[in-house]
Amino acid sequence: MSPETSRLLIERAHEELVAGNGADRRLLDVRPLVRESWRRSLESLVGAEGVPPLDLTAADIEQYRSAHPLAGVMEMVRALLLPGEADESGVVIAVGDAAGRLLWIEGDRHIRSLTGDMGFTEGANWSESAVGTSAPGTALALDRSVQIRGAEHFNRLVQPWSCTAAPVHDPETRRLLGVVDVTGGLEAVTPQAQLLVDATARAIEGELLVARLRQRAAASTPPRRSARRPDATRAVLRVLGRDRALLEVQAAGVESVSELGPRHAELLLMLAVHRQGLSAERLAELVYGDAGTADTLRAEMVRLRKVLERAAPAFIPESRPYRLAAELETDAHQMLSLLDRGAHRVALAAYRGDVLPDSTSPGVEEFRDTVRTALREALMSEASGDVLLAFAETDIGAEDVDLLRLCLRLLPARSPKRAGLVARIERLEATA
Repeated sequence: MSPETSRLLIERAHEELVAGNGADRRLLDVRPLVRESWRRSLESLVGAEGVPPLDLTAADIEQYRSAHPLAGVMEMVRALLLPGEADESGVVIAVGDAAGRLLWIEGDRHIRSLTGDMGFTEGANWSESAVGTSAPGTALALDRSVQIRGAEHFNRLVQPWSCTAAPVHDPETRRLLGVVDVTGGLEAVTPQAQLLVDATARAIEGELLVARLRQRAAASTPPRRSARRPDATRAVLRVLGRDRALLEVQAAGVESVSELGPRHAELLLMLAVHRQGLSAERLAELVYGDAGTADTLRAEMVRLRKVLERAAPAFIPESRPYRLAAELETDAHQMLSLLDRGAHRVALAAYRGDVLPDSTSPGVEEFRDTVRTALREALMSEASGDVLLAFAETDIGAEDVDLLRLCLRLLPARSPKRAGLVARIERLEATA
C-alpha cells in the first residue's frame, strides 16, 4: 500500500470515529496503538481541531525549568539530536515534563514557526488528555517510545507533521521525569529516528545518574531549590478588549480579581510597560497628555494606592521615580511573548481586542499601536493561511486590504472562500 493510500484510509477512519461511528470497519486500517489512543482522546473530550492549553507563561517556564531535573542535560540533548546548524536542521526537538508540558523547543527556525501555529510552543500542554494522540503525549501515556505519522494524530491541525518521542525516567526510582521528542516530516519517523531518540533518553538517564553520584561525593553541594517562594505574589493586568481592566492577583494560594477604573487602569499599564520607572512629569504626560500636571497625577496616585492596599499590596507603586516593586504581567505582554515563540494561532486566540480601546491617554495609544503592529507583522510574515483568515475576521483585520490580498494568494485556486475575499477587497477599495 502506498503512503498516500495509507494516509487517505487513516484520515477516513479518523473522520468516522470523530463522527461517532466507533464501530466502522475502516478503523481496522489504523494501527492498534493509534486506534486505542484515539479512543482515549475521545474519552478525554479532546477537540479534533483545537490548540493545546498554555499551562505555563513565559515567566513560569523560566522559573520552573531552571529547577527541573532535565535542565542539566539540555546541552547533551542538543549535541545528540541537533548536530551542526540547529536552525537549519530540518527538525524540531522538544523536551517536556511528566505532565506533557513542553519546556524546551529548539531546532529548525522555519519548522518552529510553522509548528508554533498549532500550539507546539514552550509552556503548552501536549499530553494525550489535552491534545490527543501525539508522540510526546502518547509516549507518556504508554511509558514507551512512540512514533506518530501525519494523519495518525488525533488533532487535525497536527496532521501535517510526524514525530518520535520517548519517556525519560529517574535512573534510580524509575519515576517518570519527562519526554524527549523529534518533530518534522517523514524523516522524523524512520527506524533510525526511533533508535536515536531512544538512545538519547537512555543517555539522559545515565547522565542524571552520574551527576547524582558526583553530587553525593561532594557533600557540600546544596540541593537545588525552586527560584519561586511558595508564598510569592503574582499578578496579571488584563487590558485586551477591556476599558475597565481586571487585576488578577495570586498570593499564598489565594486568587482574587479586582476591576479597575479607566484612569487607574491607564496608570498601572504605563507602570507595567515602563518597568524602569517614570518621573511624575513623564507619567502625567503619558496618562493625561499636555493637559496633565504632576499635582493632578499625585492626587490620582494616592487614590490608586488605596485601591491596591486592598487588592494587591505587593504592587503599590514606589515614587521618585514612580515604579512597581514587583513585576506586573499584562495579557498584552503575554500575547507578544506567544508571537515571539511562534505560537501564532494561540496568540491570536489570546488577542481579545485592542488595549484599553476607549482610552485616549497618549501612552496607552502608543502601546496599543505597538501591540497591533506586532500582531499584524508577525502573522503576515510567518503565520499559516488559516490563521490569517481568522485574523481577517477580527476588528483590526477586517478592513486590512493588504491582509485580505495575502489571504487570497495563500488560498487554493478552487477554495470556496476566494469569492468572499474578492468581494470584500472590491468593497473596501471602492470606499477608499
